[in-house]
Amino acid sequence: MANPIGPIELHVHPGGDLAGQIYRQLLEAILDGRLRPGERLPPTRDLADQVGVSRNTVTVAYDRLSAEGFLTARTGAGTFVCPRHLIHERPRAAPPGPGLRPRPLWESLAAEYAPDPPEEVRYDFRPGLPDPELFPLATWRRLIARELRHSAMRAPGYADPAGHPALREAIARYVGMSRSVRAGAGDVLVTQGAQQAIDLVGRVLVEPGDRVVVEEPGYPPARALFQSLGAEVVGVPVDAEGLDVSALPERARVAYVTPSHQFPSGAPLSLARRAALLAWAQRADAVIVEDDYDSEYRFEGRALEPLQSLDRCGRVVYVASFAKSLLPVLRLGFLIAPASLQPALRAAKRLTDWHGDPASQGALAAFIDEGLLARHIRRTTQEYGLRREAVRAALAEHLGGVLEVMPSAAGLHLCTRPAPGARVDMAKGVVRARQAGLLIDSVARFCLREPDRPGLIIGYGLIRREDIGDGVRLLAECLR
Repeated sequence: MANPIGPIELHVHPGGDLAGQIYRQLLEAILDGRLRPGERLPPTRDLADQVGVSRNTVTVAYDRLSAEGFLTARTGAGTFVCPRHLIHERPRAAPPGPGLRPRPLWESLAAEYAPDPPEEVRYDFRPGLPDPELFPLATWRRLIARELRHSAMRAPGYADPAGHPALREAIARYVGMSRSVRAGAGDVLVTQGAQQAIDLVGRVLVEPGDRVVVEEPGYPPARALFQSLGAEVVGVPVDAEGLDVSALPERARVAYVTPSHQFPSGAPLSLARRAALLAWAQRADAVIVEDDYDSEYRFEGRALEPLQSLDRCGRVVYVASFAKSLLPVLRLGFLIAPASLQPALRAAKRLTDWHGDPASQGALAAFIDEGLLARHIRRTTQEYGLRREAVRAALAEHLGGVLEVMPSAAGLHLCTRPAPGARVDMAKGVVRARQAGLLIDSVARFCLREPDRPGLIIGYGLIRREDIGDGVRLLAECLR
């Protein structure tokens, strides 16, 4: 027997056809799917008491819907919505609201970030996505269950917008040891991923008309976020040493950079340019947002000092997340800001969503403190290193002389560009690849303007190692 639906909100106006009003509202609910096939309606007496009409009035409405084939009565069981295909012929829709329009910028962003239609994916080379099969789900479930039993879940009121105290302490220790970031627990603000961290910085610092510097090519969601705040977004080119500091404008409010592993080129910002960037920020009275998005996966050499640890003037906000080391769906990130910005950032976090999920944050604190995160990163780094080498070998075999791999020592993707003398239509190749079930991104998608030498970004976080050779072979066919 189907479960009864909850209370049905009906609006009946006195003086009219009361049974007809009930009939029409129930019919609309059935046709647009709010009342689903097989659901049991309230007894006529209960609905009559709720609406404030006689039981006979509701009975007339039910009888009419039954006669038309929308309801069926079962003796001793109740009245149910019929399981008919007709019920789903009218889609549920919000009122059209003619004349209500968002700002033009948001119309363009809505089109840009519209979800792709579902398609069959054979080979997934999208960048920046870790393999969910490598995530230690059983361990995470155990830690979450422990947090949900904790007495803190019964504490009254809201949590600290800066985040779970134990997680803030764990993050400060972890990035201090693994990345030489100088911070105490009080400097850490836990966020819903790195994107919210960037958003909080923008809310606190950027006013309409302010100039914001981004890398070209660079990370589109950060660029779009600053544009949504009314900023003038200026792209500054990158080369083999990262951001070209000599091309920076004289004045800017914020510079958003990825110095450890430039996205998408993979080039690290050289030590000389790091010093020059910090000096520029001091002259320009600018704030640097350092997004350290995936440097935990390092396969060659030693990482350079982060800008945050070199900063002596309080100009750097360090941003990172656990989207690459764990899973994006967890929405766990953080920022470390100079003391002068911390009260405002904390207030912005409170106004944005008050606080994150204490259970997930507590579980992550334990995951870090018990050494499980370090162990997980060691294990996944080994696997991703093997995939990275398989991608390099497959590119050399199937696309040698067509694409060349740009130097990169870390992360979950490789950036390629056309080899000297090669003529490749990247845009058409990407379209053909998608049609063949191969997902891959072009460098052009990450640029403010059309690049001189558009290349491809090849991620190896999602694709299985045994599929890499076949996937690159198919990519070669699509490019040719």
